[in-house]
Amino acid sequence: MEGYKGRIATADLKMKSVNDKFRRKGIAMGVISGLTYGIYSTLVSIASGQEPLISAIGILAAPMVACGLNDLFAGIWLTFYNLKKGRIKEMGRSLNTFPGKMIVLGSLLGGPIANGAYLVGLANAGAYAIPISATCGLFGAIFAWIFLKQKPTKRVAFGMLIVISGAIVINLVKPEAAPNFTLGIICAFIAAISWGLEGVISSYGGSLLDSDIAVNIRELLSGIVILVVILPIIKELPLLKATFEATTPIFWLIASGLCAAASFLSWYKANSTVGTAVGMSLNVTYAFWGVFFSILFLGQELTSTIVIGSILIIVGAVTVTMNPLDLFRKES
Repeated sequence: MEGYKGRIATADLKMKSVNDKFRRKGIAMGVISGLTYGIYSTLVSIASGQEPLISAIGILAAPMVACGLNDLFAGIWLTFYNLKKGRIKEMGRSLNTFPGKMIVLGSLLGGPIANGAYLVGLANAGAYAIPISATCGLFGAIFAWIFLKQKPTKRVAFGMLIVISGAIVINLVKPEAAPNFTLGIICAFIAAISWGLEGVISSYGGSLLDSDIAVNIRELLSGIVILVVILPIIKELPLLKATFEATTPIFWLIASGLCAAASFLSWYKANSTVGTAVGMSLNVTYAFWGVFFSILFLGQELTSTIVIGSILIIVGAVTVTMNPLDLFRKES
């Protein structure tokens, strides 16, 4: 009998060890997703600062070209990844399903609309747009309340107030070198709202499809729609051609596409191992990394408002999506 109990105890210890390792891996993937998205934000800003993008006329011109190329390159990187994994045939099958169509709808919201608005925000408000866009967790909770009847708890409501406070702090002081600062902040909010809505719409499809395939569809479709549909409408195909001829911004966008692909892959893997709430909370740290890298490499001015506001938004976003103590609490 004692030998039997000993074997049970040993099995429990081994299971606990496996669960702990699984959780640590998920948390690591979540941290990587936030870091790589922060790098993506920096790289795409560098690309937008190269000719001919930096001299482009029009609010949408450079951001839309950069967004379309970045998402296309991210989709190509992900296609190579799925091709290597032997899952490429799943893309066509997934698109023919209802969950696949939900991913397509989410892709249009999260790609051309959200990512386009995000890059317009970066172009006009600099690093200030990054933490504002991180309020997507707040809007995700609001939309889940409206459409999914998931009433927010007191913790979620408190987190929402913290996020709003952070957004107000960031907007207290307008940078002198940003004449379209307010427009940039508005676009960052549009990105956050669209990403929040994308999360609600695509959560159903993402839960039933292979996450690697879902991310691949999202990025590839977004890039194609922007380059093939939106750019001709806004008459920016000449800028796209000139960007390819310049080559330098293309190299930066290929790199930013790789980081975006890595970020989404890591985020979805984190969601599948430690849950969407923890995964989203770790991913939103891109607000810190984006601001940090902008200060380090792009000469962004470090002000008290951007530091305090960023911290408030990150803390609030984490509080909205989960109990912050769960990040440090070990599984029993």
